This record gives sequence, C-alpha cells and structure tokens, in this order.
Amino acid sequence: MENITGSCCTLDLDTFQKTKAHVSANPEAGKGRFETVTEWRDGAQAVTKARSFTLETDEPTALGGKDQHIDPMELLLASLGTCLTIGWVTQARMRGLDYRDLRIKVSAPFDLRGYLNLDPKVRAGFSELQYTVEVDTDADAATLEEIRKAAEKTSPMFDNILNPTAISGRVTKLSGTVAA
Repeated sequence: MENITGSCCTLDLDTFQKTKAHVSANPEAGKGRFETVTEWRDGAQAVTKARSFTLETDEPTALGGKDQHIDPMELLLASLGTCLTIGWVTQARMRGLDYRDLRIKVSAPFDLRGYLNLDPKVRAGFSELQYTVEVDTDADAATLEEIRKAAEKTSPMFDNILNPTAISGRVTKLSGTVAA
C-alpha cells in the first residue's frame, strides 16, 4: 500500500458530536434534502451539479460513449466506497485511532445482456457488490471488525443500496420553438 499523509485526526469530531447532540435534542433539525441536477451534453455525456460541485459522466466506447469521464455505474461503486471510507475514519476518530493507510476497493459484476435488453431475466444493474478494506493501523482485528460493522450501520449509501428505496419520476415537457 502507498502511504498517505492524512490523518483521522483531521476529521472535525467536535463539530460532528455537536451536530449529533443537536439532532438528538431536535430531531427535525436532522432532516434535509440533497439534490443534483444532471444536464445532457452530447452523446452519452452529461454534467451533474451538486451544490457547488460538478461531475461529468460518459459511457465506455463499446456502449457508444467517448469514454472521457466516469461511468454512472462506477459512480455507484464510488459512492459506496467513499461513504464507507468516511464511516471508517469517523469510527477510528471516535476510538482515538489513526490509520497510516486506508483503501476501500468496491467491485461488482455486470452482464450487458440486461442493459442491452437482450435477456429479460438479466438485471440491467449489478448482481452484487463486494468491497475490501485495506488498512494499515495498529488496531487489533476485533476493533477493525467493530469499525466495519459500525461503518456499515451508519453509512447512508450502504443503507440505500442494501434496502429498497422508493423511486418516483415524472416528465415535464419544455416548450420549444417550432420551425416555420
């Protein structure tokens, strides 16, 4: 593993604990909403805005894209990996631990027959997700297992992927100009 220069100690645990106490005393304060806006650009390329951040996506060339940006399926893997990483750092910080290195690899098999609508029995998405945590730390195996369980329990992405989440959609047609 490549050593990193970061530290779990840079996580602002004081603010985290203050937020936790505030939400515990005022449950309504913990409710909110995230929103993203994705705009199609060209071919399979799109640009997504989330708060002040921008993310570009594309498809691999075999699926008609230009392979210039991350694929949306990879974003799902990245979302799980980054959310679990935050959980691992938070749990370490709460225990007074630090890592010399922490890496979470997330992978998932896919079968294009679902996406390409070639076989109705094959899912368009992943059939399963697997992740591996590679960690360099002085913590013992029992503590690392506690951290794994706590990180999974408190990860919003882990929860959203593991449990069915209702999805609803609607279409709003924009009025366009009609050529004469």
